[in-house]
Amino acid sequence: MPFSRRVFLAGLSSATGAHLLSLSRSRALAATPLHVGDQKGGAQALLTAAGLTTRSPVPLQWSLFAGAPMLIQALTAGAVDVGVIGDAPLVFAQAGGSPIKAVAAIQTDGTMTAIVVRKDSPIRSIQDLKGRSIATLKSQTGHYLTLAALRDAGMHDDDVRFVFVPPTAAKMALQNGSVDAWATWGPYIADAKIDDGAREIVNGGRLMSGLSYVVATDEALQSQRNAIIAYNRLLRDGHQWMLTHAEDYAVAWSRETGLSLPVAREVVRTSMASVVPITPDILRKQQGVSDFMTATRMIPGSWDAKAVTDPTIAF
Repeated sequence: MPFSRRVFLAGLSSATGAHLLSLSRSRALAATPLHVGDQKGGAQALLTAAGLTTRSPVPLQWSLFAGAPMLIQALTAGAVDVGVIGDAPLVFAQAGGSPIKAVAAIQTDGTMTAIVVRKDSPIRSIQDLKGRSIATLKSQTGHYLTLAALRDAGMHDDDVRFVFVPPTAAKMALQNGSVDAWATWGPYIADAKIDDGAREIVNGGRLMSGLSYVVATDEALQSQRNAIIAYNRLLRDGHQWMLTHAEDYAVAWSRETGLSLPVAREVVRTSMASVVPITPDILRKQQGVSDFMTATRMIPGSWDAKAVTDPTIAF
């Protein structure tokens, strides 16, 4: 049967319409911003310094939070789609029923988390903390490190008195002597050591996994999966750039945060990392973190690390 010009044109029109509809949907998806929860001097600072924000295939809308607990609240409320939290906060979020999944792992050497004391303190080791007070955030990385250090030294979980306060209050409490030590991470540790003269008595290099995670809400994983994959790639490329541009990033980080260049250099040194998909080895490490938090009663109940991860996100 001959193929008429009318049938051909009708088919061409239908195909063209379908293509345009598909293209329109793709553009609409690309135009939908990915809402990213961040901290000052975090992912946005890195991607900007590396020149990657202008290369993002999806618009990124940034919101800043003071710490992981506040970011977890925003994720739970659906105010942001993705963010980065540590290994202990991930378990904390899981135990609290937050509808999130880890979609990529960020592996550092663990030294960004540490316990510091004042420069004039008689405390020289974790054993010297017995009977003393330590400021930190409940069920977060500093709390985890303190308990891990106590057990590593053959001490008991209640050999120290925890004071659970935000970092700004903890900094002041350490300075005025209201607490004897402070367990925290990253910029807070670097600032305390370099600008305040605080002394580090232990860090997480041997006692912690060194992991943090890109996490996404369940809703975002359903509606913006490709955008999340693209964001993971940006973070991966940003951390790769940092490995060979440490001084450039320190200068940019100092300018972004207003903290001194020596502090920035220390932050960058402990932030060197690789961004990788969720692998069986990552799951094994995270399960160890979860089991430790259960054993120390940082969280109620036992939790399966697989249930709070999505290893199908490939990038």
